[in-house]
Amino acid sequence: MFDSALHLIAIAGVFLLAGFSKGLIGLGLPTIAMALLSLLVPPAQAAALLLLPSFVTNLVQIAPLRQAWRLARRLWPMLAGVVLGTALGGLAWGGFGGRYGATLLGVALAAYGALGLFAWRPRWPERVGGLVGTLTGALTAATGVFVIPAVPWLQGIGLARDELVRALGLAFLVSTLALGVLLGGSGALAGPQLLTSALALLPALAGQALGAALRGRLSEAMFKRVFFAGLLLLGTGIALRG
Repeated sequence: MFDSALHLIAIAGVFLLAGFSKGLIGLGLPTIAMALLSLLVPPAQAAALLLLPSFVTNLVQIAPLRQAWRLARRLWPMLAGVVLGTALGGLAWGGFGGRYGATLLGVALAAYGALGLFAWRPRWPERVGGLVGTLTGALTAATGVFVIPAVPWLQGIGLARDELVRALGLAFLVSTLALGVLLGGSGALAGPQLLTSALALLPALAGQALGAALRGRLSEAMFKRVFFAGLLLLGTGIALRG
C-alpha cells in the first residue's frame, strides 16, 4: 500500500510539473509526462495516463473557441495529417509503440531538447502542413509525444505569440484524440488507467493555473533552457535504455 501511495504521489508530481510548463510556455505536458512517466510505467500505460489531462488542458489553452475555429480552418491540412499519420503509424508499428517505441521516444525527446536549446527556428512553408502532420502522427503512434516535427513547423510559419499558443493547443488536442482512438483500438485503455488519468487531471490543471498566473513574472527564457536541457538528458537516457 505504501509503495502504491508513493507511486500515485510521483504521478501527481509529474502532472503538476507538466501542467505548470503548459501554463507558463504553452507546451510541455505530453513531453514532460511521457519522459518522466516512462521511468515509472511502460510507455503504453504512460500514454494512457496523459489522455485526459492533455485533452482538458488543451481545451483550456485553445479558448475562445471562435478564434480556435478560425485557426483550425487555416491549419486543417496539418491537423488532418496528424489523424492520418497516427492511423498509418498504428498499422506500421502494430499498435501503439511497437518494438522500437521506447527507443524512438528517447530519440524524439532528445531531438526536441536539442532543437530547443539551439533555438532552431527555420521558416517552413505553410503548404507542407499535411506532410508535417502525417510525420507527427506517425511518431505519436510510436512514442505518445506530439512535438516533432509539428512544433518547429508551427514556430516557423509566422504566427503571433497568442496564435502560436492556441495553435499548439489545437495540434495537441487533435493528437490526443487520435492517440486515444489508437490506444483504445489496441486494448491499452482499461478502467484503472482511465481512473488514474482522471485523477491526474487535478494536478495538471493546478499546475497549468499556477504557470499561467506566473507567466510574465518568471523568466520564460530560463525555464525553456532548463526544460529543453532536461528533455535532452532524459531522452538520451531513455533511448540508451530502450
